Amino acid sequence: MSELPRPTVTAQVEMHPQRWGDPASATELPESARGLVELAFGHAETPAVADVVLPPPGLPTALLDSLREVVGGEHVLTDDETRRLRTRGKSTPDLLRARAGDLSDAPDVVVRPGTHDDVAAVLAWAVDHHVAVVPFGGGTCVTGGLAARRDGFAGLVSLDLVRMKRLVSVDHESMTAVLEPGLRGPEAETLLAGEGVLLGHYPQSFEFATIGGFAATRSSGQSSAGYGRFDSLVVGLRVATPRGELRLGSAPMSAAGPDLRQLFLGSEGAFGVITEVTVRVRRLPETKVYEGWRWESFAAGADAIRTVAQAGLLPTVLRLSDEAETAINLARPEEIGGESSGGCLMIAGYEGAPGAVEAKRVAVSRLLAELGGTPAGEGPGEAWAHGRFDAPYLRDSMLDVGVLVETLETATFWSSRERLYTAVKSALEGALGVGTLVLCHISHVYETGCSLYFTVAAKQSGDPLAQWLAAKAAANDAIVAAGATITHHHAVGTDHRPWLHHEIGDLGVSVLRAVKADLDPAGVLNPGVLVP
Repeated sequence: MSELPRPTVTAQVEMHPQRWGDPASATELPESARGLVELAFGHAETPAVADVVLPPPGLPTALLDSLREVVGGEHVLTDDETRRLRTRGKSTPDLLRARAGDLSDAPDVVVRPGTHDDVAAVLAWAVDHHVAVVPFGGGTCVTGGLAARRDGFAGLVSLDLVRMKRLVSVDHESMTAVLEPGLRGPEAETLLAGEGVLLGHYPQSFEFATIGGFAATRSSGQSSAGYGRFDSLVVGLRVATPRGELRLGSAPMSAAGPDLRQLFLGSEGAFGVITEVTVRVRRLPETKVYEGWRWESFAAGADAIRTVAQAGLLPTVLRLSDEAETAINLARPEEIGGESSGGCLMIAGYEGAPGAVEAKRVAVSRLLAELGGTPAGEGPGEAWAHGRFDAPYLRDSMLDVGVLVETLETATFWSSRERLYTAVKSALEGALGVGTLVLCHISHVYETGCSLYFTVAAKQSGDPLAQWLAAKAAANDAIVAAGATITHHHAVGTDHRPWLHHEIGDLGVSVLRAVKADLDPAGVLNPGVLVP
């Protein structure tokens, strides 16, 4: 196993507090998409974006001075710009509040620990002074997981893990790597590539989300069919809690009681702060091929995906857009509003050694053709791969012209897919009214079921925040009534918390509360998030 030096941490691109992503990448709505918007929603006035005024830090000077003694004064930041950049996440409600000038959830102070021991010391300080702590990775959360409850606490700290960016070690024999939580997706892959390996986790938030965030939310990437969900890649964790340290994962598999790693995967910073993640890695792929297939209907394409999965032939990427999403080219963001070939577009991607890629591609292509699919060549696949991280920028452009746009996701077994799909579409259209666009794609695939990912667009009302919250509640009610999960990969946060008891039951809620009470008896970790 090779031990690697701690890198010099350089400045990173910060996301705009009222938009997604790199401010330099923000663009106006393309003309083709503008025509589609006017056709669907009519001419809309551009909503005003208010100036943001932050409340002053609420922690007394004496407390801030004691915190500086814990981690060093240069790592304790109270300036407005830093606090603004560590406020909330990037859901549409988060952005609507920020655009209205509301950053009332801003932390009192941003603290940047550099080591596990620093994190433990900050947690001890927080317990001593009854200060709430919100772990912060990339800030890409879309379910209110960074909007902790602060009432009853002396203040609120954003525990910014930006300094913890080390690739700690790589075990080339076992094919594992130890990563610190503050590494963004591209940073982690770059460091791993230097060792000849990759993680292969590419969610839409890849460019800004972090290793710690992937673990804390049970993230699932666009290549999950081949590489697996993030939780399936994790073989070990190091966690700092107010009660002490946990090191979990001494072997690939174990029968030593319940797997406590699963307790912290998806815990959203409510049980502890993940300070190291040991992951399974693979050799860098020599070949990557992405291609498109056409299906006459969403149902036909879904049946084909199920057949491929149950035949044990899943490629690296496999996803299917419904008729509406295909019609507006959402799988190819740079072509939104352009001409569509109709039907439903499937993307299949293959990565690995040339021989293995060709063998899998031939087998999958033969099966898809037998099932009624029409090959569309590599053009659609390459276009999807090129724009796979661009959709959130399009949401900003739509908000700019008065169109409410948001996404939500769920998952179910194959036998319930059609019922769930119809129920969620009906709920959203009923809540948002005539003219609403509800698009969907199958984003993640398993032998037993799939994830449905919905994109919603509607003309903004006078109160777009209330408009969306009502629609999201209707969709959540429909998901629960259909017996599906309230979230497949976006996590619970505060947005899904009111519906969690429907999924895990009252006894399940009691279990979560008991774990929270034992690991965090003072309740300082991300209060109000996850645990009902």
